[in-house]
Amino acid sequence: MEKISRTFQALLPRSLRMRLLMFLLAAIVLAGAVQGVLAYRGALEEADALFDYHMQQTALALRSGLPVDAQGLGPGLDPEDENHEFIVQVWTNEGLRIFESAVGAALPQIAVLGFTNVQARGGTYRVFSMQTRSQVIQVAQNMAARRDMARSLALRTLAPLAIMAPLLVLAVWWGVSRSLAPVERVRRQLAKRQADDLSPVSDAQLPDEVQPLVSELNLLFERVQHAFEAQQHFVADAAHELRSPLAALRLQLQGLQRAGDDAARAAAIERLSAGIERATRLVEQLLTLARQEASTAVNDPVDLRATAQLALADVAPAAQARSMDVGLLDSDAATVTGNAEALRMLARNLLDNAIKYSPPGGQVDLQVRREGDHAVLTVEDSGPGIAPEHRERAMQRFVRVTADGAPGSGLGLAIVQAIAQGHGATVALDSSARLGGLRVTVRFAAAKP
Repeated sequence: MEKISRTFQALLPRSLRMRLLMFLLAAIVLAGAVQGVLAYRGALEEADALFDYHMQQTALALRSGLPVDAQGLGPGLDPEDENHEFIVQVWTNEGLRIFESAVGAALPQIAVLGFTNVQARGGTYRVFSMQTRSQVIQVAQNMAARRDMARSLALRTLAPLAIMAPLLVLAVWWGVSRSLAPVERVRRQLAKRQADDLSPVSDAQLPDEVQPLVSELNLLFERVQHAFEAQQHFVADAAHELRSPLAALRLQLQGLQRAGDDAARAAAIERLSAGIERATRLVEQLLTLARQEASTAVNDPVDLRATAQLALADVAPAAQARSMDVGLLDSDAATVTGNAEALRMLARNLLDNAIKYSPPGGQVDLQVRREGDHAVLTVEDSGPGIAPEHRERAMQRFVRVTADGAPGSGLGLAIVQAIAQGHGATVALDSSARLGGLRVTVRFAAAKP
């Protein structure tokens, strides 16, 4: 059955206009055929009833108008004028025919009163017989002629349908074309557009069934426009930021080539290695940011406290190298909806920034709390913090507003912001009253239990 359905779908035209016209015209033809057959049969039955009625009325009109002729003679038509399609005969009760409307008609006298069919003269006759006190009247009609007249009447009833069917087809074609005209207008608008034209498509006068599609298309254009703009800014910023590390690497390579002794050569190699590490870190962060902005949403339940513990394990070597106290404060069990790896990266970037911009021997605390219907992840450090007027800029790409000389590319908080936005969360920067440095708060909508 499914195979038949697929085959049928494959045979259908791809054009919506042609499909509508095909189905509507098929429905019109089928309905017209059924109506024509029913009308034709009904007209035949009505014609038969009408002819029977006329035969009956003719017999009633002759009840008292014919005198009995003992010779069995009666008036008759001239043989040249004989018409055997309609015959009237009158018999006495003794069986003597005293009248016939056509000479030599010689229909048999039948004993059945009322209507019956009789085989005579090489054909079938419809006969109505009625008996009076003195005679029997028979009115007969040739069924062949009767059917011809009935068909003629029936075909006349089909004439209006034959005239209206083409008009109905034209009306359907006009109605379908007019209904799909706004869709064709949208198609022409899109066909004339340049590749970079993402302005909204007009949805004026569109059918209710098509308007949601155009609305979603406009929303898609808007998202693509934002993505293009973000990509353009990203490429411009990345090109600008990569220029400096690459220039520094070139200078460090030249210094290595000019080194005159082993000590100078070792120092140049160390500087070159550090430069390569910074460039590698910058490229990794750029790729991470690009993946986060392009990734699709994942709606899995994630244990935020367990994810925070994994992020702490990731940054433990860096914290140990700087002799820093990094730990998880007393936290609540909280489940959010999202991507576990992305949330782990969010917490790891916050911890990495706190470790990087805090002085050696400082403190960084991570905590997860539940506040009503929200799960809150907080990272506090004992570093210099960020001045209130610079906090909004600090969330932008390649912006570094703290700790002059500290290594970094200014992408850590931008990655955090991208991940948070993908999870419907908000990021807030303020001062840590307990440690004196920066406090970053990420507020999620908690998953329903």
